[in-house]
Amino acid sequence: MNNKEIDKLLLDEKEHLNKLHQIVKDTMKEEKLIVNNLLNPPTETLSRGQAISDKVALFGGSWKFIILFAVILTVWIIFNSIIPLKNRFDPYPFILMNLILSTIAALQAPIIMMSQNRQEEKDRMRGENDYLINLKAEMEIRSLHQKIDLLLEEQIKTLFDTQAKQFKILQEINLKIDMVSKKTTP
Repeated sequence: MNNKEIDKLLLDEKEHLNKLHQIVKDTMKEEKLIVNNLLNPPTETLSRGQAISDKVALFGGSWKFIILFAVILTVWIIFNSIIPLKNRFDPYPFILMNLILSTIAALQAPIIMMSQNRQEEKDRMRGENDYLINLKAEMEIRSLHQKIDLLLEEQIKTLFDTQAKQFKILQEINLKIDMVSKKTTP
């Protein structure tokens, strides 16, 4: 090989590396927004009412609440059934107890719904983050495919160039053999 061929091979390799670098740069640009959204999610600011609704929903949906409420109702019923009739503050059919239960249910339901709406918003944001992560993975896979395709393309080109050079060298050797054989043959 002469210097021109070596320089051409080096130039081809440099172009090949530049293509790979460009693919990496393009991929990094595409992923920058996704990574920024994943690393810096918007901070959640809770109002006082939202914080209270979360605490009420957390307590209202627990076994602690159910057991405590069952104990209070049982004590209420037993107390108003056992003590003398004139000292009962809520005699049977326990109208005051029903009023209190209805009021608790009427207040607790919207508070729990507010908390559930906020939870749905959190779930939606989680779903968006999952989508962004999947999109990022898809972009990385696409980039890898581009790199592999480029490498295969360059390898095939190099293989054809090498075979062409080998064929040329074989022809030169064949010519030299023919020349030598003509000189030795009388």
